[in-house]
Amino acid sequence: MAKRQVEIFTAGCPVCEPAVRLVDELACPDCEITVHDLHEGGTAKAASYGITTLPTIVVDEQIVSCCDNRGPDRDELAAAGIGRRLDRA
Repeated sequence: MAKRQVEIFTAGCPVCEPAVRLVDELACPDCEITVHDLHEGGTAKAASYGITTLPTIVVDEQIVSCCDNRGPDRDELAAAGIGRRLDRA
């Protein structure tokens, strides 16, 4: 079964934890969440997306626009598909 891939890039710090909690709150069964703590590896993956700020959330290989400069935003995460069931054809 297909899943929406949600990746959260963090530094494992108190500033990043609210982003992880927000994604967890919004997520539905169709979301597969992976947290990449850059202190524990994942820097190559972050570099492949061009990530320069943390926290950053990526949905289906696309950085959510709110993460570019101001941090995770509930409405923009929902618009990116987090919490929305995938259409089953």
